[in-house]
Amino acid sequence: MRNLCFLLILVLSSLGCTGGDETTPENAGGVQQRLVLGMGLEPPHLDPTSSAAAAVDEVVYANVFEGLTRIDSNGEVQAALAATWTVSEDGLTYNFALRPGVRFHDGTVLDAGIVRDSLERIRADDSVNPEKRRFAAVREIQAVDDGTVQILLERPYDLLYFLAWGDAVVVLADKAADNRNAPVGTGPFRFHRWIKGDRVELQRFDDYWGGPATLESVVFQFIPDSAAAVAALMAGDVDGFPNFPTPESLESLAADSRFEVVIGSTEGETILAMNNSRPPFDDIRVRRAISHAVNRQAVIDGAMFGHGTPIGSHFSPLHPAHVDLTGRYPWDPRKARNLLAEAGFEKGFKARLELPPPTYARRGGEIIAAQLAEVGIDVEIVPVEWAQWLERVYGNGDYDLTIVSHTEPLDIDIYARDDYYFNYRNDDLRSLLEEAAQTRNTAERHEFLVQAQFRITEDAVNAYLFQLPKLGVWKTGLEGLWHNSPVQANDVTDVRWAVAAASP
Repeated sequence: MRNLCFLLILVLSSLGCTGGDETTPENAGGVQQRLVLGMGLEPPHLDPTSSAAAAVDEVVYANVFEGLTRIDSNGEVQAALAATWTVSEDGLTYNFALRPGVRFHDGTVLDAGIVRDSLERIRADDSVNPEKRRFAAVREIQAVDDGTVQILLERPYDLLYFLAWGDAVVVLADKAADNRNAPVGTGPFRFHRWIKGDRVELQRFDDYWGGPATLESVVFQFIPDSAAAVAALMAGDVDGFPNFPTPESLESLAADSRFEVVIGSTEGETILAMNNSRPPFDDIRVRRAISHAVNRQAVIDGAMFGHGTPIGSHFSPLHPAHVDLTGRYPWDPRKARNLLAEAGFEKGFKARLELPPPTYARRGGEIIAAQLAEVGIDVEIVPVEWAQWLERVYGNGDYDLTIVSHTEPLDIDIYARDDYYFNYRNDDLRSLLEEAAQTRNTAERHEFLVQAQFRITEDAVNAYLFQLPKLGVWKTGLEGLWHNSPVQANDVTDVRWAVAAASP
């Protein structure tokens, strides 16, 4: 049925729909100056310092907001608002020299006091920053002079890397409360308007310190329905999807000369999360049974049409410290039933599976529910919107099972958080991760991370499914979009249209 629908869209689009390729007042010299990108999810708000939702950063990271440092398309730390920095030999003192002449979109000139206040806001007692823990080792932040910020640490750790995340962007104190709906940053694009339920519009900021962007305007169009996403792309209503929600359409799109299909990697560990404090999931035998009941490859094939790398722990296969633990829980329904019997559930039990909107979750959930049914677990599928998921599941830990992709890089340390929604506690793991954070020797740090992977997998904290791929589709001639996602971002700062792509 999906293939028939896609063929119908192809036929209709070939009958004369030119859509977004038409020359508009925003085109100059024959080269298009406007970009419309499709997104499957609308962000709950636009303040990256107060939300864990990836969709927030996908709109504003590097585009509207910037930090002292930033992550580039290769996952490397680069200078941003800090032009240069020095680090003391003991790794405890960082001095950042700010770029001169940086202005916020309201005209405010950046200085060290603004940076200090912005970073202090992250670690304040009343902070709602989802990555507050990353700055627990910061002892003091000082504005040495207008152009120099000094950060003193209690212990060495990778400060430059975490300053580059969206959670650490520099914001104005007097605009912080308004950033949820009308963000004011220092990036190459300024916020124009947000039509709720439809799109966010950005416009080029001509006073940007790094020189104006090539594009005059960027629109993030929210299209949650997979079929509508394909139709919008074929009709030219959108220029591309950095994260295309319909993997079954990729083969046909790749054969169409109008589009470029780029399959890259992300930091997204996709998991079947289990509430470790709620019976019967507080029993390790039940969690191990579920891990044996899940056929990872069937989930990848059915939900992602073969796109995705199986994982056996909460760790990216691209990281040098990764260890392949997929063999620890091979698909074995008989073993799963035996483990359930040992735990006192010979006849199985009932559970709720909360599924947020992404395609991988909704489709994957149906497949996993069927797999769990084979071993006697009767799963009720409960579709939820992102706002509900963030509040009830992520925020309050009120769930049995859920499927989600964790797109933050190197985030295995969430398993050491007592208040995290997995509700998992293990002092040995916490010690391993603390050792990893404090050691400056790379080989030693990687060994601690390897041991941490073994620990969470042995405890079957969650059932680990696959590493989420980045499925990019955009019009031929569009250049500069990231092929991989080392952080959750749709960075358009260097995106441009080739001259050859300007005419319909």
